[in-house]
Amino acid sequence: MKSALLFLILLTAQSAPEVEITAEPHHHLIFENKSVRIFYVEIPPNDATEMHWHRHDFIAVNLGPTEISNTVKDHPPQLKKLTPGDTHFSAASFAHMVHPVGAQPIRTVAVEILDDTTLRNSPSRWDAAKTDAANNEAGKNNEDRPRTVAGGGTRQVLFVKDGIRVSESDLQPGAVSPLHHHFSPHIIVPVSEFDLRSDEEGKAPITTHYKPGTAQWIDGGFSHTLTNTSPNPAKYVTLDLP
Repeated sequence: MKSALLFLILLTAQSAPEVEITAEPHHHLIFENKSVRIFYVEIPPNDATEMHWHRHDFIAVNLGPTEISNTVKDHPPQLKKLTPGDTHFSAASFAHMVHPVGAQPIRTVAVEILDDTTLRNSPSRWDAAKTDAANNEAGKNNEDRPRTVAGGGTRQVLFVKDGIRVSESDLQPGAVSPLHHHFSPHIIVPVSEFDLRSDEEGKAPITTHYKPGTAQWIDGGFSHTLTNTSPNPAKYVTLDLP
């Protein structure tokens, strides 16, 4: 019965007119400013999105173990298994529909880059962190290598796209990230649930509770350390904007 229902949903979605992302009912807008729109996407088993448009480049952070079927308009479906924290970049513009394969839902945070047309061809302060295959083979992969964090954990640059540096951090309970400076705004996308204490020189410490399905925009212009004050490992993805 569930398989028949899913087949009916997919058939209806494929034959219906495409909708804009803001009209797709599984995409929930959780933040918007002049630079980005951030959506929390949740698709239960035996359900599917409508065929919807992505008119801007976007970065998607997967939040749980799942397998997805992704059908781009006028193309055959593509299957892909995802683990928590898997992060990918997709270039606009295209329409597609997505549904989970199996019993696990799809839970994703998608960060849409509103100034993508300009940023695609603009120099980025993070260009030096990008590494090509030749450098990797030569052992010159600087920031692309995981960096050990005091107290247990790692931080690794995943990629740089549209001038945005995307990195993944894993902090064990009590671990402290090194002192670092944020020149520009950044976005934290939590993959697990945890508490982070920010220690900025000359200011009182600030502790923030994070949970999957949310995202935090933070303006730049400061240096700080981060401490995982929760009993749980802290896993999150950071987007450093140009």
